[in-house]
Amino acid sequence: MKKQGVCAAQGFVANGLHCGIRPNQTKNDLAIVYSKVPASAAAIYTTNAVKGAPIYVTKEHIADGKAQAILVNSGNANTCNADGIEVAEKMSAAVAKELGLQPADIMIASTGVIGQPMPLDNILEAMPALCSDLSDEKENEAAKAILTTDTITKEYATTFEIDGVTCTLGGMAKGSGMIAPNMATMLSFVTSDVAISSECLQSALKEVADDTYNMISIDGDTSTNDTFGILCNGLAGNVEITQKDKNYETFKAALYTVCEHISKMLAKDGEGASKLLTAKVSHAQTKKDAKIVAKSIVESTLLKCAMFGNDANWGRILCAIGYADANYDIHKVEVDLASKAGSIKVCVDGHGIAFDEDKALQILKEDEIEILVNLHDGDYEATAWGCDMTYEYVKINGEYRS
Repeated sequence: MKKQGVCAAQGFVANGLHCGIRPNQTKNDLAIVYSKVPASAAAIYTTNAVKGAPIYVTKEHIADGKAQAILVNSGNANTCNADGIEVAEKMSAAVAKELGLQPADIMIASTGVIGQPMPLDNILEAMPALCSDLSDEKENEAAKAILTTDTITKEYATTFEIDGVTCTLGGMAKGSGMIAPNMATMLSFVTSDVAISSECLQSALKEVADDTYNMISIDGDTSTNDTFGILCNGLAGNVEITQKDKNYETFKAALYTVCEHISKMLAKDGEGASKLLTAKVSHAQTKKDAKIVAKSIVESTLLKCAMFGNDANWGRILCAIGYADANYDIHKVEVDLASKAGSIKVCVDGHGIAFDEDKALQILKEDEIEILVNLHDGDYEATAWGCDMTYEYVKINGEYRS
């Protein structure tokens, strides 16, 4: 079976199990990803001023640009806890002991309820079993262990060539609610066998996240624990990428492919969501303008509700564009709605036009909707992803702790 996640690249193994953080014993809640050799490491984190303890620990551990394992738990965010740093360090030390590493070789992340004590004893007791059964066949067990309100795992992998050497890059992610631009309650971990410096890795990570994970919006809330981390162990055997040359661009394109694919999966699996919304903005004055307008559209609560109701209420799209802090001439704006059922133009030159409501209804009944906005004002474009807002979203978040 072709591997599609964090074990797709050479030299990576993983595992996931239930250790007792979550009450449901059928759900994994502890995961590990391990590189058989030391790897270049990089990560970016939440912009929320309140940050989970694992973020502070991971930042310190990968300050030298190196790591060899990633430990992740779900069910408890280890955030706003007086002993959070101590707990995260003890978790790192336990992994290091089992794998013969140093605690500083470990990246650590948590997701789940905020402000609840972490059941450290459960985690420490499970560590020998977690680390003794590592396998490249266990990537899906790891992917399942990082989920919270997600309904599916998110995994994807791709191959690419650097100077004739085949390299592989694969990733996994979780995220269903509290997802707004600048990541959110999203955790994503990518592994690759490419040889690349940690400095180039950090740059590529930030550049790709800005056009993928930072272009998702589920509900407008920004969480405390989001982390996007990557390990590259060099086992593919390419000449190390140390500068922003054509090989760097090839690597970045592969990273974009994986992150774009996962971004769509994250948006489509938003809490209670029934539809993936893709806002494509074209012909903007600048890339920044295109991104701001696209994000404003998928962030609109009113539009999200209209899409849930199959209502071609294009005025809500214009409204969302209207409060976007970008440069455009609203009197040039053109809007189409599209899906696999077809497409229909609903707005030209910033005003409504007659359109077939029945056709629009059939288009909006599909589970993947495109909102195509042409600003007729330049040469730049951008894409953002979101989802509709349903009754189930309120139910999930009204009962989150229970």
